[in-house]
Amino acid sequence: MSLLLLNLDQLFLNNSLSRWLSAVVVTASVLLVTVIIRRLIRRGYQRFAETVEVELMEIPLQIASNTKLSFLMVLSLYAGMLTLNMPDSVQGMASKILVIAICWQAGIWTTAAALAWLASSRRGMSVEDFSRAGTMNVVAILVRLAIWSVVVLLTLDNLGIDITTLVAGLGIGGIAVALAVQNVLGDLLASLSITLDKPFEVGDLLFLDDFQGKVEQIGIKSTRLRSVTGEQIILANADLLKSRLRNFGRMSERRMVFKVGVVYETALAQLEQIPTYLRQIIDSLPATRFERCHLLRFGDSCLEYEASYYVLSANMADSLEAQHAINMAVLTRFAQAGITFAYPTRRIFLDRSTEPSA
Repeated sequence: MSLLLLNLDQLFLNNSLSRWLSAVVVTASVLLVTVIIRRLIRRGYQRFAETVEVELMEIPLQIASNTKLSFLMVLSLYAGMLTLNMPDSVQGMASKILVIAICWQAGIWTTAAALAWLASSRRGMSVEDFSRAGTMNVVAILVRLAIWSVVVLLTLDNLGIDITTLVAGLGIGGIAVALAVQNVLGDLLASLSITLDKPFEVGDLLFLDDFQGKVEQIGIKSTRLRSVTGEQIILANADLLKSRLRNFGRMSERRMVFKVGVVYETALAQLEQIPTYLRQIIDSLPATRFERCHLLRFGDSCLEYEASYYVLSANMADSLEAQHAINMAVLTRFAQAGITFAYPTRRIFLDRSTEPSA
């Protein structure tokens, strides 16, 4: 027993064998605990991934499950090394290795978080929306490139390499490339803005200046519309974002306004009943909601009424069908009530009260 204690007190690389054993125990314990925690995290994430809905802890567990075994080994070895008496140069090298490992693991976690966010955005896309899916793939590539560029620069900096010149060169080169392809980059950034902000989507009906049509495809550089007359309209994404768009695809209901003119000879009692007639006609239709009806103005040849209502559909065909039904019903009701529609007329009154002198 005394011989064993004597051997444990022997020094090896400025540390006793007992200290080395303690370092091994600490390293193995930290590695075992972290591996078990990673396994529990992965099992929890698998349970959440089997459900359709995205749970509150699903994305954090997905990110944490991407922890690499190599990172856990470096972390465990560094924890065990803390129990040893090592030269400053060895401690400094171990610290640099740990920082580099942390940088690479942080890059993996950040990439997993960005891809999880992009995947959640992609869940709302329809199967036919290939253009937006392609744009999201471009976003994923750019995000990965940005993340790992920072990780590589941090790694080089921790290795003692001066990255100031490299960063300056990359900045100058980036400016030169951006100036050379500024139009393409403008359309690309506009495409990313359209994908993320979603001012319109495939299938929406857009009105832009003299152009109108349904969105067929949202590409990286341009957006394609199919006009109501059949031809395809191709517009640059940057031009779309600079313009004022009217997006009829986001309509939930359509407001309609129409006017009715009656002759001045119409009796006052009949004039008072016209708003009631129009309201009853509009309320009788299943997909319309009455808003108002008023005697708008005294015209040159008629008394002009204006009525407005809502069609509970964004489809233009449904609005036209509702207006057709209302017009036919107005003709029928006014004929029954003896109300005459006005049309442009001019009357000349001759004054015969004065006779010409003999």
